Amino acid sequence: MMDKPRPDFDAFAGDLFGEIMLAETAPAADAPRKPLTRFIPGFAICAIASAAAAWLSQNYDVPIILAGLLLGLGLNFASGDPRTHKGLDASSRHGLRIGIVLLGLQVTVMQVGAMGIVPFLGLALVMSSAIVAAMLAARVTRQNASVGLLAGGSTAICGASAALALYGVIGRERIDQAQFTLTLVVLAAASAIALASYPVLTQMLGFSDEQAGFLVGASIHDVAQAIGAGFAVSDSAGAQATVVKLTRVAMLAPLVTLAALGIARIEPVAASGTDTRVPMLPGFILAFLALVGVNSLFAMPPEVAPAALVASKTLLLLAVTATAMRTQTDLLLQLGWRSVMPVLAATIASLAVALGFAQWAL
Repeated sequence: MMDKPRPDFDAFAGDLFGEIMLAETAPAADAPRKPLTRFIPGFAICAIASAAAAWLSQNYDVPIILAGLLLGLGLNFASGDPRTHKGLDASSRHGLRIGIVLLGLQVTVMQVGAMGIVPFLGLALVMSSAIVAAMLAARVTRQNASVGLLAGGSTAICGASAALALYGVIGRERIDQAQFTLTLVVLAAASAIALASYPVLTQMLGFSDEQAGFLVGASIHDVAQAIGAGFAVSDSAGAQATVVKLTRVAMLAPLVTLAALGIARIEPVAASGTDTRVPMLPGFILAFLALVGVNSLFAMPPEVAPAALVASKTLLLLAVTATAMRTQTDLLLQLGWRSVMPVLAATIASLAVALGFAQWAL
């Protein structure tokens, strides 16, 4: 009697968020443990590419996430070697989760409350407009609702970090990895353009520090770039931008929760013998909330938050670079102009609403 063939574990390559259940394909309990050295080839090439991205960012002012994405895509050929798969997949999956968890040390409940009810309502309006605009753009360009949710949620919260978290609950059954990578590229490019242009725009419009801080904090995707744009205006605007932006980061967990509860109803996956239940909230989001709670209840040493931010950015850079390296570039090239429209629509909508609110309500 022939043994039942075992599935090829390479079929799960690129399963960055543990979406595919391995209960039936896990090796037997008495199977020998594989050496950790199997992770080294993929992790090493990902780390080298990430270090190069950091060097480009430091010396040429290239947005670090965009540099990581482009270098990862340029080194895509390396993922053709099966020896790199384990390391790349581990860098993607675990780098994402730990990086997002560490963002919890940047936010406290008191910071959110200190912003005030009027700016908070304005921020909620900006975030909602980004999601609605992206969903409408996806519908008009005949893309599925998941693409709009990914683009809108990422723009509304914190760019690549939110995109990675949302992709974990949306699942690659609804969005292929080429579309996901293109979304990351457009997000990074839009955030870089905003960093260069929004501070100038606030000066042209004669905004006060409060107005300028709200505008850049509410409408620029990346955390570091939003805060940097605020301080490019003034120290007071930078402080305001920091509070507004970190409040957006705190909204990551509620947004992912709503996405997890709603996506199965908005766009159910066709039944094919797999589990089609509503996806549960990922554990790393619960850990993020736990760190927010700890950071709110206990006074952390002053060096903890900066160190955690550096570690978070490093891990997220590794995750983004590894994701790009595992993307099938031939599929990426097949995506047309329609694929970038949800992110562009969300970016324009968030800027327009933030401008209007800052102009008339602050």
